Amino acid sequence: MKGFDLSGKVALVTGGNGGIGLGMAEGLAAAGADLVIWGSNADKNAAAENKLKAHGHRVLAQRCDVADEAQVEASFAAALKTMGRVDGCFANAGVSQARAPLAELPTKEWKRVLAVNLDGAFFTLRAAARHMAQRSKAGDAGGRLVGMASSAAIHGAARASAYAATKGAMLSMIRALAVEMARHQVTANSILPGWIESDMTAKAIGDEKFAAAVLPRIPMRRWGTKEDFAGIAVYLMSDASSYHTGDSFVIDGAYTIF
Repeated sequence: MKGFDLSGKVALVTGGNGGIGLGMAEGLAAAGADLVIWGSNADKNAAAENKLKAHGHRVLAQRCDVADEAQVEASFAAALKTMGRVDGCFANAGVSQARAPLAELPTKEWKRVLAVNLDGAFFTLRAAARHMAQRSKAGDAGGRLVGMASSAAIHGAARASAYAATKGAMLSMIRALAVEMARHQVTANSILPGWIESDMTAKAIGDEKFAAAVLPRIPMRRWGTKEDFAGIAVYLMSDASSYHTGDSFVIDGAYTIF
């Protein structure tokens, strides 16, 4: 279907060197998009870049800590210089939380999680929104902004209040962007994964007691995989979603409604 052809479009995926980010990047590349991926691990960046280049499109891997405002600004400027434009931005980079009751949560841990998951998303989306607004004013309207939230934003994530707070804030920030950026024909949507197999969740999913308690609560009876996010990434990046904005896509095997 022509509406899903991403040829000539450039997508930026933060945390695109592994997990859900890489799953989305692979789907975008398979649909014809050129890719910019950000990650803080140089070795993982290089491996992901080589894998994505197999699709035959341009790929730029950049080492960037999204919690660092200066790095985000410099990396985005460098991406524009190399790729010419950014048509879609997926603010996916994030960290998990050292689990603890809120009453016992150290301030240092609270600030660490917010610095990456919320400040980092803000820095990233701000740079992309600024670029898209400038293009629109020059007569080249359009763009896609996507924030990676979590099912923790909508269910009681006990002992993960800092993580949940960042993901709930992501939903609100994306809805605000959907209204602000509509005049530029830019959409803004969020994705809420459930329990997905990744480096971030490996310890929890690998724990037999945890798996025995949680897996039966997932109606699909399996953990999600990074491949489960390729299709939604392509849809949100494509012309097919040009009138779909301000929404939240829950991808969790029905975990949060069971």
